[in-house]
Amino acid sequence: MTQRSRDKQKPEILAQEIVAQSRLFKVEQLQLRFSNGEERTYERMRGSNRGAVMIIACPDPDNFYLVREYCAGTHDYQLGFPKGLIDPGEDILTAANRELKEEIGFGAGRFIQLKSLALAPGYFNATMHIVLAFDLYAERLAGDEPEPLELITWSRQQTAMLLQQADFTEARSVAALLLAQQYLEAHPDVFKQTA
Repeated sequence: MTQRSRDKQKPEILAQEIVAQSRLFKVEQLQLRFSNGEERTYERMRGSNRGAVMIIACPDPDNFYLVREYCAGTHDYQLGFPKGLIDPGEDILTAANRELKEEIGFGAGRFIQLKSLALAPGYFNATMHIVLAFDLYAERLAGDEPEPLELITWSRQQTAMLLQQADFTEARSVAALLLAQQYLEAHPDVFKQTA
């Protein structure tokens, strides 16, 4: 197993500027000098540094919830796990609970943080926190979705079938599914615990 090198010298930022901007995105150009003297120009999307959450909500030991929602990038509907940005002042679990209430009409009494994932780290400074949610209870908050999301109950025994679904292609959801399955198989007593 390799360890992350904390003493590797990062490139020096010689200059940085915003070169393009929209309502949602800022593209930043960086002029860098590496420790060997090489200089390069990189572009990246400037993130908000707020992070986001993706939640695998488990209503019982045999099932989990998915949502089907419109995705502008592919101009199609995709099946995936509830997700959203962390609002200012929120921690990861508060954001996860709020997003569940907004997107599927349930809150959770108990959470387990699985892993934080980088999203295209070569181009984008953004983190997605993958969270399992248990002890669900009905509670709905108003969200920012333009239309109600379709709630899908999926059997944990049918994950291979889910991976074959033509509309289950988002890499973050695939990673979350595999992380959740690995955790739940290694911790079968997690459903016997309570908040």
